[in-house]
Amino acid sequence: YHRAVSHGQQIIPERPNSQKVVGTSLPHRSAYLQTTGEAKYTDDMPSLPNTLYAAFVLATQPNARIKSIDLGAASKVPGFVTFVNHNDIKGNNMTGDIVHDEEVFVSSITPCVGSIIGVVLCETERASHAAAHLVQIEYELLTPTIFTIDDAIEHQSFLDNERCLQQGDIEKGFSEAENILEGTILIGGQEHFYLETNCCMAIPSNDDYELTLYSSTQNPSKTQELTALALGCDVNHVVCHVKRMGGGFGGKESRSITPTIAIAVAAVKVGRPVRMNIERDVDMCVTGQRHPFKIKYKVGFTNEGQFKALDVYLWSNAGCSFDLSMPVLERAMLHIDNTYRFPNIRVRGRLCKTHLPSNTAFRGFGGPQGLFGCETIIDHVARHLKLDALVIRRLNMYKEGDLTHFSQPLERWNIPRLMDELVESSDFLQRQKTVEEFNKLNTYRKRGIAILPTKFGIAFTAKFLNQAAALVHVYKDGSVLISHGGTEMGQGLHTKMISVAAEVLGCNVNRVRISETATDKVANTSPTAASASSDLNGMAIRIACEQIRERLNKLVSGDDIHLPWESLVKKAYFSRIDLCAHGFYATPEPLGADFSQNRASFNYFTQGTAAAEVELDTLTGDWHILRVDIFMDVGTSLNPQIDIGQIEGAFIQGVGLFTMEELIWGDHKQYKWTKPGALFTRGPGTYKIPSFNDVPIDMRVELLSNAPNPLAIYSSKAIGEPPLFLGAVVFFALKNACMAYREQQGYSEYFPFNSPATVERLRMACTDEFTQRACIDKHEIFQARGSY
Repeated sequence: YHRAVSHGQQIIPERPNSQKVVGTSLPHRSAYLQTTGEAKYTDDMPSLPNTLYAAFVLATQPNARIKSIDLGAASKVPGFVTFVNHNDIKGNNMTGDIVHDEEVFVSSITPCVGSIIGVVLCETERASHAAAHLVQIEYELLTPTIFTIDDAIEHQSFLDNERCLQQGDIEKGFSEAENILEGTILIGGQEHFYLETNCCMAIPSNDDYELTLYSSTQNPSKTQELTALALGCDVNHVVCHVKRMGGGFGGKESRSITPTIAIAVAAVKVGRPVRMNIERDVDMCVTGQRHPFKIKYKVGFTNEGQFKALDVYLWSNAGCSFDLSMPVLERAMLHIDNTYRFPNIRVRGRLCKTHLPSNTAFRGFGGPQGLFGCETIIDHVARHLKLDALVIRRLNMYKEGDLTHFSQPLERWNIPRLMDELVESSDFLQRQKTVEEFNKLNTYRKRGIAILPTKFGIAFTAKFLNQAAALVHVYKDGSVLISHGGTEMGQGLHTKMISVAAEVLGCNVNRVRISETATDKVANTSPTAASASSDLNGMAIRIACEQIRERLNKLVSGDDIHLPWESLVKKAYFSRIDLCAHGFYATPEPLGADFSQNRASFNYFTQGTAAAEVELDTLTGDWHILRVDIFMDVGTSLNPQIDIGQIEGAFIQGVGLFTMEELIWGDHKQYKWTKPGALFTRGPGTYKIPSFNDVPIDMRVELLSNAPNPLAIYSSKAIGEPPLFLGAVVFFALKNACMAYREQQGYSEYFPFNSPATVERLRMACTDEFTQRACIDKHEIFQARGSY
């Protein structure tokens, strides 16, 4: 098989004539520095004199009592300075983003393999790693050890109470249904695999009990707050700086905080700067991943495919602590409908507490799991009725003004338009026929084609987080320095914010600069998450810049109306006009989720559709994406090229989630050859993310025109997370190709197929004489296991 070189097409609508800067495809501000390797990250910062290097001492047993810690061999390593543990915390050893239910340093019982027992400090980085490996810990093993969702259900090991959303009368709905189907869906977790692992540096000031942190975190204010809690000091004694991150994807929203606290405690203990760059395998074992889900469903529908009722239960593997698991579960529940109306629906959810590292935020934040559950149900219904899934989707699709199952009316609803235009522009119906012909002519190579829609709610479900602030300084020479609460992790946030400021102030974009994010510049910031950072920080910057612009406009009269920006600023300075401003923005009501009232409200929905065609080698399970068409509603884009980059990147990350990225944890049943509770796939050798050959051969992305969004900055829409689920279209295309082979072999019944659809499972799902000879149970052995 010869794979063609990948190529693509990007279609961008014309920007409004009223905008001079916003809407242009300005290059990412750090693009050239990052391309040449000159961009500076936390670990690139030079070490200060007397700096010590830290390495974690991690638990190697889950649910075990620590009986003794032997530092004898470790202390003999040249350069060894000290060992830091829970006894060195002056404040509170308990931490957590929402609930303080997790220890910074394990004091007695290890919640999981990879929990932090202590930190070794040495004069060199090499010495710290060597010493950490030599620390001997004696354990008393406890029972039971719980790793999977099924384990947790069996032992009734849960965090918090059940959540429930209900609309309509599901009993009545099922009584009216002509068909009822039930099923179970498993969705695996996903490692963030950011290029830059977590790293941090803590610098104590002995004269004023002040601590300066440099951390690779999406959440500097929460890092500041929880560090102060552990140190037993006021928050104003701690300052957290973030220049940039080499990727985050949600993995540095909360899980980057505990390592930083540990380093801060160490620095305060010794009174010297301490730094740490966590190795890849350690990072993967310590910081948690996307939540695995188990979904059980019962759906009722007519012979035509019209939904009557849906009853769904979602279990999430939260790991050993609360972290952000409840809002992740809630978002999954809020997205279980995708773009379809279920007149009678009940959605319940529960968090499973297990002896694994605490799972956490990941791009999509539970949305992809809920959306995948919905589309699997669509596929099941279509197979049962022997109808095209596109027919089921169109029949049940929401219409303008419909209420979601959480009582939010759908306004500016563009999914029907997106779907119709994508079907036409991708020539989807004709290509379906072409795929059928190809499959008739080829025995072992099969093609599949699929199309999916998505809607993604934009806003934090915790209402109080929907706020932002910005500080804008205009200097005498006309240059502008902006500080805001968002962090830059490669997504282009700073570039967009610079364009907003230049647009409002009326200056050249090259005169505007953002240096870093720091808690002593803008306080009480929300995390850079939920795809809301452009909306929130952009509005705050706009408000601050409008104050300055209004002051400058009062100076303009007569011939001054055409005064150059620099001259106008200089005139303002000599006129004693304040050239600094603070802006604050809070997203208007209604917002937030209240499950007790069966209500939730997002600010708006980012919407999109995607079609994919794949070719599968049924004898090996190997596959290629022949073509992908993506059609996204991003409102009026702030920066089309950055938005398209986000769409393409999110899509490929979604392909990884649903087809190849698999976390394997040792347990007592399935993976006995790996130590129970230990992560086997803890590096690029065993954990596979998409690479060059996994990119579609033909990838086409189009932004919807004439779809302004008055609810966000300059009529734009958030784009970071919404496209990720569209990567599932490759999963369903592969499943269709697999189904074509099974039908050829005489297996025409619907078959459940869970995520991820790895090469091995695809091959085993292609049931034939070879799988039968191998005595493979066609319904079980190829199903994903290990991380559920």
